[in-house]
Amino acid sequence: MNKKNIKLVIMMMKKTPIKLAIVLLLAFVGTISTFARSWKAPDDQKDKKSYIKFDASTAAQGEALYNANCASCHGNPGKNNSLKSLNPVPPDLASAASQGLTDGELIYILNNGAGLMPSFKNSLGEEKEWLVISYLRGFNKNYVQELSKFDPAKSKLVKLISSFDKASNMIVVNATATEKKGIIAISGAEVSVFVKRYFGNFQIDKSVKTDANGIAKFIFPTDLPGNKEGELEVLVKMFDDNYGEVKSTTKYAIGVPTDNPGLNDNRAIWNVVAKAPFWVIGLYSSGLIAFLLLLAFLLNNLRKIFISKTIKN
Repeated sequence: MNKKNIKLVIMMMKKTPIKLAIVLLLAFVGTISTFARSWKAPDDQKDKKSYIKFDASTAAQGEALYNANCASCHGNPGKNNSLKSLNPVPPDLASAASQGLTDGELIYILNNGAGLMPSFKNSLGEEKEWLVISYLRGFNKNYVQELSKFDPAKSKLVKLISSFDKASNMIVVNATATEKKGIIAISGAEVSVFVKRYFGNFQIDKSVKTDANGIAKFIFPTDLPGNKEGELEVLVKMFDDNYGEVKSTTKYAIGVPTDNPGLNDNRAIWNVVAKAPFWVIGLYSSGLIAFLLLLAFLLNNLRKIFISKTIKN
């Protein structure tokens, strides 16, 4: 809360409780808006560059990703039709202000979110985020790309080994790379652990950095439901400035055994027509019958009008 808001609250302390509550609410909203607008990327992230060369192909892929994940709030680039009901209003990403951001700032925003904007680090991943930026840079005629010196092929040198420590109830991840000089531990890499669920990935614990030995540890919940055998599909994601993004998937029998029917076993809205809920079938059938009756009614009236005109003539 800024000094102006604090003074205003003090002045209203002598007023009615209702007025004071209103002032506090406005001050709180104003504080959130100010925080959202003052967001900026750390200095050490601003110079980050893409290892993917931006061209027509990457822009086309980025456009599809943008339409699926960004257009609902930011609108169409260059059309100034972003969602005006949000506060602050999402910027037009073709604007001079947005295009004035470095590639590093844009990827940082996508990774971490900004204000009301969510993080896309886990849902998209860095490679797809660069494709989105490739699309957006197409609206800047003065943009000249500077490629990163990072070699994407280096990710093939990485080996992620995960294990479950029953004593501490932890997932332990070991990240190494096979270089010419031998196998080395990857220290300082960001690692995240997820469990695959029906509608997305559920993150376990917080993302952590690997230590000097390339080790990262995550506390695993004891009440996470698995399949009949208690198996869970654990996804490990690692990102490192030198080796890029690497993923590995392993199954562990560390969940609570659960004998629930599959999503497609019972009648549900997302299921096939043969297993749609009865109320959906009834509603759809009723609507279709009503439409056909209305159509028949209109056609019958048109027939009567045509016959009456014929008789008169």
